[in-house]
Amino acid sequence: MKRDRFEVASKLQGESLVRKGLLKRYEGRSLLRMMPDLNVVKIGGHGIIDYGKDVLIPLLTEIGELSREHQILVVTGGGVRVRHILDLGLDLGMPTGVLAELAGKISEQNAIMVSILLSPYHGTRIHTADLLELPMLMNLGVLPVIHGTPPYGLYEQPAAIGSIPPHRTDTGAFLAAEVLGAKNLILVKNVDGLFTANPFTDKDATRIPDITAGELLAMEMEDMVLEPKVVELMMNAKHIREVKIVNGFGPGNVRRAIAGERIGTIIRAE
Repeated sequence: MKRDRFEVASKLQGESLVRKGLLKRYEGRSLLRMMPDLNVVKIGGHGIIDYGKDVLIPLLTEIGELSREHQILVVTGGGVRVRHILDLGLDLGMPTGVLAELAGKISEQNAIMVSILLSPYHGTRIHTADLLELPMLMNLGVLPVIHGTPPYGLYEQPAAIGSIPPHRTDTGAFLAAEVLGAKNLILVKNVDGLFTANPFTDKDATRIPDITAGELLAMEMEDMVLEPKVVELMMNAKHIREVKIVNGFGPGNVRRAIAGERIGTIIRAE
Protein backbone atom coordinates (compact mmCIF):
# COMPACT_ATOMS: atom_id res chain seq x y z
CA MET A 1 0.00 0.00 0.00
CA LYS A 2 1.50 3.29 -1.12
CA ARG A 3 1.76 5.96 1.57
CA ASP A 4 2.39 9.63 0.94
CA ARG A 5 4.63 11.65 3.18
CA PHE A 6 3.10 14.73 4.80
CA GLU A 7 5.45 17.28 3.25
CA VAL A 8 5.94 20.99 3.87
CA ALA A 9 6.94 22.91 0.74
CA SER A 10 10.55 24.14 0.86
CA LYS A 11 13.70 24.00 -1.24
CA LEU A 12 14.79 20.99 0.83
CA GLN A 13 11.53 19.10 0.40
CA GLY A 14 12.15 15.37 0.20
CA GLU A 15 15.91 15.71 0.66
CA SER A 16 17.92 13.35 2.84
CA LEU A 17 20.23 16.25 3.90
CA VAL A 18 23.29 14.08 3.18
CA ARG A 19 23.21 14.10 -0.64
CA LYS A 20 26.54 15.50 -1.84
CA GLY A 21 25.01 17.46 -4.71
CA LEU A 22 22.72 19.23 -2.28
CA LEU A 23 25.53 20.04 0.13
CA LYS A 24 27.68 21.45 -2.68
CA ARG A 25 24.81 23.71 -3.73
CA TYR A 26 25.12 25.56 -0.42
CA GLU A 27 28.92 25.62 -0.32
CA GLY A 28 30.54 29.05 -0.50
CA ARG A 29 27.53 31.03 0.64
CA SER A 30 28.31 33.84 3.04
CA LEU A 31 27.11 33.32 6.60
CA LEU A 32 26.07 35.95 9.10
CA ARG A 33 28.89 37.08 11.39
CA MET A 34 27.06 38.03 14.56
CA MET A 35 30.10 39.63 16.19
CA PRO A 36 32.73 40.45 13.54
CA ASP A 37 34.74 42.64 15.96
CA LEU A 38 34.92 40.04 18.74
CA ASN A 39 38.21 38.75 20.12
CA VAL A 40 37.91 35.35 21.78
CA VAL A 41 40.74 34.97 24.31
CA LYS A 42 41.08 31.49 25.76
CA ILE A 43 43.10 31.28 28.99
CA GLY A 44 44.67 27.89 29.52
CA GLY A 45 43.93 26.19 32.81
CA HIS A 46 47.08 24.06 32.83
CA GLY A 47 49.22 26.73 31.20
CA ILE A 48 48.02 29.87 33.01
CA ILE A 49 45.37 29.58 35.73
CA ASP A 50 47.14 26.83 37.67
CA TYR A 51 50.13 29.15 38.21
CA GLY A 52 48.02 31.33 40.47
CA LYS A 53 48.03 35.05 41.13
CA ASP A 54 51.58 35.89 40.04
CA VAL A 55 50.75 34.86 36.46
CA LEU A 56 46.97 35.16 36.29
CA ILE A 57 46.41 38.60 37.84
CA PRO A 58 48.75 40.53 35.47
CA LEU A 59 47.20 38.75 32.48
CA LEU A 60 43.65 39.51 33.60
CA THR A 61 44.58 43.13 34.23
CA GLU A 62 45.85 43.36 30.66
CA ILE A 63 42.68 41.73 29.31
CA GLY A 64 40.50 43.95 31.47
CA GLU A 65 42.18 47.10 30.18
CA LEU A 66 41.90 45.83 26.61
CA SER A 67 38.17 45.24 27.09
CA ARG A 68 37.72 49.00 27.37
CA GLU A 69 38.87 49.32 23.77
CA HIS A 70 37.92 45.98 22.23
CA GLN A 71 35.15 43.40 22.35
CA ILE A 72 36.52 40.40 24.25
CA LEU A 73 35.06 37.05 25.25
CA VAL A 74 37.21 35.28 27.84
CA VAL A 75 37.15 31.47 27.74
CA THR A 76 38.62 29.38 30.56
CA GLY A 77 40.40 26.06 30.47
CA GLY A 78 40.40 23.36 33.13
CA GLY A 79 43.93 22.52 34.17
CA VAL A 80 45.32 20.28 36.87
CA ARG A 81 41.94 19.35 38.35
CA VAL A 82 40.75 18.08 34.96
CA ARG A 83 43.78 15.83 34.83
CA HIS A 84 42.98 14.50 38.27
CA ILE A 85 39.33 13.70 37.48
CA LEU A 86 40.29 12.14 34.13
CA ASP A 87 42.95 10.02 35.85
CA LEU A 88 40.41 8.75 38.34
CA GLY A 89 37.68 8.28 35.75
CA LEU A 90 39.97 6.41 33.36
CA ASP A 91 41.06 4.13 36.19
CA LEU A 92 37.41 3.36 36.94
CA GLY A 93 36.61 2.69 33.28
CA MET A 94 34.24 5.62 32.79
CA PRO A 95 32.93 6.07 29.20
CA THR A 96 34.19 9.04 27.18
CA GLY A 97 30.88 10.89 27.53
CA VAL A 98 30.99 10.61 31.31
CA LEU A 99 34.58 11.85 31.35
CA ALA A 100 33.51 14.87 29.26
CA GLU A 101 30.68 15.61 31.69
CA LEU A 102 33.05 15.46 34.66
CA ALA A 103 35.81 17.54 33.05
CA GLY A 104 33.37 20.31 32.12
CA LYS A 105 32.65 21.02 35.78
CA ILE A 106 36.27 22.06 36.32
CA SER A 107 36.47 24.67 33.57
CA GLU A 108 33.20 26.06 34.96
CA GLN A 109 34.88 26.56 38.34
CA ASN A 110 37.70 28.45 36.66
CA ALA A 111 35.20 30.63 34.78
CA ILE A 112 33.61 31.63 38.07
CA MET A 113 36.96 32.59 39.61
CA VAL A 114 38.16 34.48 36.53
CA SER A 115 34.90 36.42 36.24
CA ILE A 116 35.20 37.51 39.88
CA LEU A 117 38.80 38.61 39.34
CA LEU A 118 37.62 40.61 36.32
CA SER A 119 34.76 42.26 38.24
CA PRO A 120 36.54 45.69 38.22
CA TYR A 121 36.13 45.52 34.43
CA HIS A 122 32.49 44.33 34.57
CA GLY A 123 33.54 40.70 34.26
CA THR A 124 30.47 38.46 34.27
CA ARG A 125 30.31 34.70 34.12
CA ILE A 126 27.95 33.54 31.37
CA HIS A 127 26.71 30.10 30.37
CA THR A 128 26.89 28.35 27.03
CA ALA A 129 23.22 29.13 26.35
CA ASP A 130 23.98 32.84 26.79
CA LEU A 131 26.19 33.13 23.69
CA LEU A 132 23.39 34.66 21.65
CA GLU A 133 23.02 37.35 24.31
CA LEU A 134 26.58 38.59 23.73
CA PRO A 135 25.72 41.50 21.37
CA MET A 136 23.39 42.90 24.03
CA LEU A 137 25.83 42.20 26.88
CA MET A 138 28.64 43.94 25.03
CA ASN A 139 26.46 47.00 24.54
CA LEU A 140 25.92 47.03 28.31
CA GLY A 141 29.69 47.10 28.89
CA VAL A 142 29.94 43.54 30.19
CA LEU A 143 33.20 41.56 29.91
CA PRO A 144 31.81 38.03 29.51
CA VAL A 145 33.61 34.94 30.80
CA ILE A 146 32.56 31.45 29.72
CA HIS A 147 33.98 28.02 30.43
CA GLY A 148 35.60 26.32 27.47
CA THR A 149 34.28 22.76 27.60
CA PRO A 150 31.80 22.42 24.72
CA PRO A 151 28.36 21.13 25.76
CA TYR A 152 28.56 17.66 24.22
CA GLY A 153 28.55 16.15 27.69
CA LEU A 154 27.33 12.57 27.61
CA TYR A 155 27.07 12.87 23.81
CA GLU A 156 30.81 13.45 23.36
CA GLN A 157 32.06 11.53 20.35
CA PRO A 158 34.37 8.56 20.95
CA ALA A 159 38.06 9.42 20.76
CA ALA A 160 40.08 8.03 17.85
CA ILE A 161 42.65 6.77 20.35
CA GLY A 162 41.90 5.94 23.98
CA SER A 163 39.00 7.44 25.94
CA ILE A 164 39.99 11.03 26.79
CA PRO A 165 37.33 13.39 25.33
CA PRO A 166 38.67 14.95 22.09
CA HIS A 167 36.51 18.11 22.37
CA ARG A 168 37.97 20.03 25.29
CA THR A 169 38.43 23.71 26.10
CA ASP A 170 40.57 24.81 23.12
CA THR A 171 37.93 23.23 20.90
CA GLY A 172 35.11 24.90 22.82
CA ALA A 173 36.76 28.30 22.37
CA PHE A 174 37.13 27.61 18.64
CA LEU A 175 33.50 26.57 18.24
CA ALA A 176 32.26 29.65 20.12
CA ALA A 177 34.42 31.92 17.96
CA GLU A 178 33.22 30.20 14.80
CA VAL A 179 29.49 30.46 15.52
CA LEU A 180 29.84 34.11 16.56
CA GLY A 181 31.92 34.99 13.50
CA ALA A 182 34.68 36.44 15.67
CA LYS A 183 37.63 38.43 14.36
CA ASN A 184 40.30 36.69 16.46
CA LEU A 185 40.78 33.46 18.36
CA ILE A 186 43.77 33.74 20.68
CA LEU A 187 44.92 30.76 22.74
CA VAL A 188 46.95 31.96 25.72
CA LYS A 189 49.46 29.32 26.83
CA ASN A 190 52.66 29.08 28.86
CA VAL A 191 54.95 28.77 25.83
CA ASP A 192 55.89 31.09 22.97
CA GLY A 193 53.73 29.23 20.47
CA LEU A 194 53.68 25.89 18.69
CA PHE A 195 56.97 23.96 18.73
CA THR A 196 58.21 20.97 16.78
CA ALA A 197 58.24 19.04 20.08
CA ASN A 198 57.53 19.73 23.74
CA PRO A 199 59.99 22.54 24.56
CA PHE A 200 59.92 21.61 28.27
CA THR A 201 61.30 18.12 27.59
CA ASP A 202 63.15 18.49 24.26
CA LYS A 203 65.95 21.07 24.12
CA ASP A 204 66.06 20.75 20.32
CA ALA A 205 62.43 21.81 19.87
CA THR A 206 62.03 24.88 17.67
CA ARG A 207 59.14 27.29 17.40
CA ILE A 208 56.94 27.20 14.32
CA PRO A 209 55.88 30.82 13.64
CA ASP A 210 53.40 30.09 10.84
CA ILE A 211 51.85 26.88 9.52
CA THR A 212 48.69 25.69 7.79
CA ALA A 213 46.30 23.24 9.40
CA GLY A 214 47.00 20.70 6.67
CA GLU A 215 50.75 20.97 7.14
CA LEU A 216 50.39 20.57 10.89
CA LEU A 217 48.18 17.51 10.63
CA ALA A 218 50.61 15.96 8.13
CA MET A 219 53.40 16.22 10.71
CA GLU A 220 51.56 13.71 12.94
CA MET A 221 53.21 15.22 16.00
CA GLU A 222 53.49 13.15 19.18
CA ASP A 223 52.42 16.14 21.26
CA MET A 224 51.34 19.72 20.60
CA VAL A 225 50.37 22.80 22.56
CA LEU A 226 46.73 22.80 21.43
CA GLU A 227 44.08 20.15 20.96
CA PRO A 228 44.35 18.37 17.58
CA LYS A 229 40.58 18.65 17.17
CA VAL A 230 40.94 22.44 16.71
CA VAL A 231 43.32 21.88 13.80
CA GLU A 232 40.96 19.35 12.23
CA LEU A 233 37.96 21.67 12.55
CA MET A 234 39.87 24.55 11.00
CA MET A 235 39.94 22.70 7.70
CA ASN A 236 36.19 23.28 7.27
CA ALA A 237 35.80 26.53 9.23
CA LYS A 238 33.73 29.28 7.63
CA HIS A 239 34.82 32.20 9.84
CA ILE A 240 37.87 31.29 11.95
CA ARG A 241 40.62 30.89 9.39
CA GLU A 242 43.47 31.63 11.80
CA VAL A 243 44.26 30.60 15.36
CA LYS A 244 46.89 32.56 17.29
CA ILE A 245 48.93 31.01 20.10
CA VAL A 246 50.71 33.41 22.46
CA ASN A 247 52.59 33.22 25.75
CA GLY A 248 50.54 34.58 28.63
CA PHE A 249 53.67 35.04 30.74
CA GLY A 250 54.81 37.85 28.42
CA PRO A 251 53.30 41.24 29.32
CA GLY A 252 51.50 42.81 26.38
CA ASN A 253 51.35 39.67 24.25
CA VAL A 254 47.55 39.56 24.13
CA ARG A 255 47.46 43.25 23.21
CA ARG A 256 49.98 42.65 20.44
CA ALA A 257 48.00 39.69 19.09
CA ILE A 258 44.74 41.67 19.04
CA ALA A 259 46.55 44.49 17.25
CA GLY A 260 47.53 42.06 14.50
CA GLU A 261 51.21 41.77 15.36
CA ARG A 262 52.68 38.45 14.29
CA ILE A 263 53.92 36.93 17.53
CA GLY A 264 53.87 33.40 18.86
CA THR A 265 52.40 31.03 16.27
CA ILE A 266 49.69 31.52 13.69
CA ILE A 267 47.92 28.40 12.41
CA ARG A 268 46.09 29.12 9.16
CA ALA A 269 43.27 27.10 7.62
CA GLU A 270 45.14 27.14 4.29
